[in-house]
Amino acid sequence: MHPTKNILSNDGLNEREALIYSEKERVKPPNSSFIKKKRFGQNFLADKNILREIVAHAEILRDDVVLEIGPGQGALTAALINSGCRYIHCVEIDSDLESWLRPIENKHSSILKIHFADAVKFDYSSLYPFPNKAVANIPYNITTPLICALLQYAERGLRKYIFTVQLEAAQRLMAKADTKERYPLGVTLEAMGNVKILRHIPRTCFRPVPNVDSCVIEIDLTRNYEMGANLCWNKFLHAGFRQRRKMLVNNLKGYNHRLEADSIIEALNRIGLDPKIRAEDLNSEQWIELYEAVRS
Repeated sequence: MHPTKNILSNDGLNEREALIYSEKERVKPPNSSFIKKKRFGQNFLADKNILREIVAHAEILRDDVVLEIGPGQGALTAALINSGCRYIHCVEIDSDLESWLRPIENKHSSILKIHFADAVKFDYSSLYPFPNKAVANIPYNITTPLICALLQYAERGLRKYIFTVQLEAAQRLMAKADTKERYPLGVTLEAMGNVKILRHIPRTCFRPVPNVDSCVIEIDLTRNYEMGANLCWNKFLHAGFRQRRKMLVNNLKGYNHRLEADSIIEALNRIGLDPKIRAEDLNSEQWIELYEAVRS
């Protein structure tokens, strides 16, 4: 089935999207002079063309259930409503935005639910219908913990993310073995699927204008779905990267009190790796081999 197509009006909005925006103008929120909060990383994407492009990258079908993190004042939400998807869940931490978001939810209650909660701590298993795609302008200060939280639901079917993130964060997520940007989440994403940059976004497209560069990324999970919820795997990776300048052998001794240096060296030798290797030097397949070797 193909994504739904819509005819645009002269101002670049189709009829359904224009109705949403006009409704927001008619309902004057009591906090219309909303002050964005730095602690929540509130830099709202204001360019409607880029918002529609983000939704287009998600390749949304009629049966898709979409998760949006940090809807803010509802700009991306409006574009998602217009996408023709089955349902949308939005998770927003800032209750001061309720007067912006509730009118949109009330108007589109058959396909939209707003959840006011901390997206990093939220229990996504409670969502019905359950989302299979996530599309969001992520608050940059929660990029890593949020993605780690969402990966736990890959087995349930949440396997494609289209996110606006800080460019530097995207480069770390995509960092390959033998690079200093390599870190645990990047290893897990490499083991579970693929990450790529879809486009860069100028700073001037945000309000307020941030002091960092941004981009849109796609995370496509295609394998090892159970890994995102594997606490032992995550503990193992973080132990390996605990002190980056140390050899992996010394770092992994902190993973398990029963794991001795000799056992780790033996496991490394067994899979053909130099005992003096550092955590950043391994690719995801080698990490998996080592994880299985030390547990055997």
